[in-house]
Amino acid sequence: MQITGTFIDEISHDIPHQNWGPKEWDIDFSHMKKMGIDAVILIRSGYRRFLTYPSGYLMEKHGCFKPPIDLVDLFLRLCEKHGMTFYFGTYDSGKYWDTGDMRHEIDINLHIIEEAFQKYGHHKHFGGWYLSLELSRKTKGAVESIAKLGRQCKAVSNGLPVLISPWIDGTKATAATERQLVKDDAISLKQHEKEWNEIFGGIKNDIDIVAFQDGHVDYHELEDYLRINKALADKHGLQSWTNSESFDRDMPIKFLPLKFEKLLLKLEAAQRAGCEKAITFEFSHFMSPQSAYVQARHLYNRYMERYIAPKDDE
Repeated sequence: MQITGTFIDEISHDIPHQNWGPKEWDIDFSHMKKMGIDAVILIRSGYRRFLTYPSGYLMEKHGCFKPPIDLVDLFLRLCEKHGMTFYFGTYDSGKYWDTGDMRHEIDINLHIIEEAFQKYGHHKHFGGWYLSLELSRKTKGAVESIAKLGRQCKAVSNGLPVLISPWIDGTKATAATERQLVKDDAISLKQHEKEWNEIFGGIKNDIDIVAFQDGHVDYHELEDYLRINKALADKHGLQSWTNSESFDRDMPIKFLPLKFEKLLLKLEAAQRAGCEKAITFEFSHFMSPQSAYVQARHLYNRYMERYIAPKDDE
């Protein structure tokens, strides 16, 4: 199984910004294309006061900063140049992370979804939506929020697909701000299946694709969780992708590029489980030859040797 999609984390909040301009982004899209990537997913169109595009609504109503460049427009033009599909990521006000109640994000994103499609929906490579409101379990307002925002995405765009990327509340599901790497109260397979059967039942008509993050359980456990995810997605009529994280959750430094052997283990588990597509979080920081992390270019080289064109990029 090969990685054919990646998130773009331009509004970073727990990994460093790389300060790229149009030239560097064009080069990065070229590397993505060479690796076989055909879809890019904007992880979020804005976070708190920082934006990827000049949203009149957010700047006027919520005091957000005007960005120096319209990155959504840039990414859409690069998608056209390199033959990729673009998924627009919704806005994250930060209130959900502050309060634990996802319903805070509904009203503001109803406006953003409409504004974004009016502004960019004419681009032929605008191919879908990503709901940036990450969830793991049936947290307060989660089903209502995901369903309502997914419904809005489909309504304004004549049914373009909607993607979510939740996480599994496993042994490695600790906050980036915490020192600990593992926890004792990890969810069981049985409870995970029960809770996600209920969640999918509430959102299945309003989303199309679910790509669980694969880094929150141990490597020997992952296939069992992926098989459950695939069976539940099939039951509720959803596509089952995998979000194969290319950064390491096992290191005390958060976050560094992943060891290739670990990435390989996860991709092979996803293939055995029947996942339909592999995407990653995320290429530009953790796999790109021009990443700020030296290890990322070596991960790219090992991946290319294994899957694409041996030794072309040495």
